[in-house]
Amino acid sequence: MKLLVVDDDAGIVDWLSEELGRLGHDVEGVTEPARALERVAQRAFDVVVSDVEMPELRGIDLVRAIHAERPAQLVVLITAFGSIELAMQCVRAGAADFLAKPFTLEALVAVLERTVRERRMRREVIRAISPLSADETRSELVAASAAMRRALELAARAAASSSTVLLTGESGVGKTAIARLVHDKSARRARRFVQLNCAALPSGLVEAELFGVRRGAFTDAREDRDGLFAHADGGTVLLDEVADMALDVQPKLLVTLETGVVRPIGSKDERRVDVRLIAATNQPPELAVRERRMRQDLYHRLNVIRIEIPPLRERPEEIPLLIDDGLKRLAPRAGRPLHGVSDEAMRWLRAQAWPGNVRELANVLERAVMLSDHDVLVLDDFTSGQTQARAETELLERAALANLPLEEVERRYIELVLERVGGNKAKAARILGVDRTTLYRRRLGDS
Repeated sequence: MKLLVVDDDAGIVDWLSEELGRLGHDVEGVTEPARALERVAQRAFDVVVSDVEMPELRGIDLVRAIHAERPAQLVVLITAFGSIELAMQCVRAGAADFLAKPFTLEALVAVLERTVRERRMRREVIRAISPLSADETRSELVAASAAMRRALELAARAAASSSTVLLTGESGVGKTAIARLVHDKSARRARRFVQLNCAALPSGLVEAELFGVRRGAFTDAREDRDGLFAHADGGTVLLDEVADMALDVQPKLLVTLETGVVRPIGSKDERRVDVRLIAATNQPPELAVRERRMRQDLYHRLNVIRIEIPPLRERPEEIPLLIDDGLKRLAPRAGRPLHGVSDEAMRWLRAQAWPGNVRELANVLERAVMLSDHDVLVLDDFTSGQTQARAETELLERAALANLPLEEVERRYIELVLERVGGNKAKAARILGVDRTTLYRRRLGDS
């Protein structure tokens, strides 16, 4: 994480900067709130960590000043005992969280990770998706195999109806792309396509995101907020990993599917919505029903039009098409023309099991492109990544057995990456996610 630490006590700034830096975070520290505002204006930080009481600017005023420059900036406040009420005022003013003194480094890191994770979840909860172009759709959905052609033909027929669609298949096979295709070929294409991963959020938050919430319904409900169904009225909702939806939310979803109405949490009023539902799961829904993780009546309500998407290992003839499309997308980022892969590399690619399916293939291809200097990728561009992964695992195992300190593990890992890229420090810094100055400092053990 990129962090900015703000405290008028230089000792606290130095301590937090050093300790958080040792954990691999990119940390800047300042002792003046005015300087903090300058840095926020110049650079995007994942989180600003600030003391509440400072002589130049109170915490609540600092939060407001930061949000005047960057409204989405996450701020975590540190407060002394007796200042909890002030900290809560700062939270109401827009701070993401607060931590009371005295605190441990582990407690601070937990707050930072939770804050960033919750922000990421919120961003993933509702995503309005614009219609895909034909080329963008083809980049994820190619149909050289009979099984995939059947899936796409069924998706096209499903688009003409308003019935619920259930997409099944392993992770990474393209369920989201199929759902977008159904939406884009339907009469709802001009309206919103939104999605929710049912496994990514706790049940209480899933219910609030689906159906909405009214101010005062629970502690953090500070304003009325529409849910996913109201947001997508007239459009399409994709519920991903629906078999992992909490049991206590499933009856309310079933009511909405059967009646077309939603009732926000904390409200007595109902709202009628017109939404086409697409559900997806990477596990057999019948198994979830047998294990009592999914209600049988909800399963039958979802399983109207079912589309099974085959895994990539059952359609290896599509790998060359996926590779070609992937190279076209990656060439601008690589800054060089990409003219395909060698015959030997293609035979290797087609022989793999691809447990992560199309998503795994895309990741392997991107890694090969970014680490290679070839216009035509060769077998070593792909297999060196596997060798590197084994080397990284062995490094961690040896480090644990030898009880090496974190700094030494980090230094050895940097050397491993440098060896992998032939000593190219710029490329190594890019892989590690640090600048070259930080790379030099950590390689020398001065973190």
